[in-house]
Amino acid sequence: MRHYYIYYRIAPAQAKLIAGAVRLIQQQLAAQLDIHGRLLTKCDEPNLWMEIYEGITASVEFETALLAAEIQSGIAGLLGPDETRHIECFEE
Repeated sequence: MRHYYIYYRIAPAQAKLIAGAVRLIQQQLAAQLDIHGRLLTKCDEPNLWMEIYEGITASVEFETALLAAEIQSGIAGLLGPDETRHIECFEE
């Protein structure tokens, strides 16, 4: 079983748009794979966001669906030029 952690910094002025993009990503993953993600912000740094997707048993399907959802949401274009989504995967 794998757990995915995706973290990135946002520009405060883009927060509402990025939150909408994340909701779209998470809705698509829930509809396609029944995977329900969470969105968190760092306690002392509210512009650092993290999405968490836990209990993934089909990594290839998840990663394919995640990439498609990211593209459809347009999230990459909402992040700053030096910001990117960093994906970390852990397994138990």
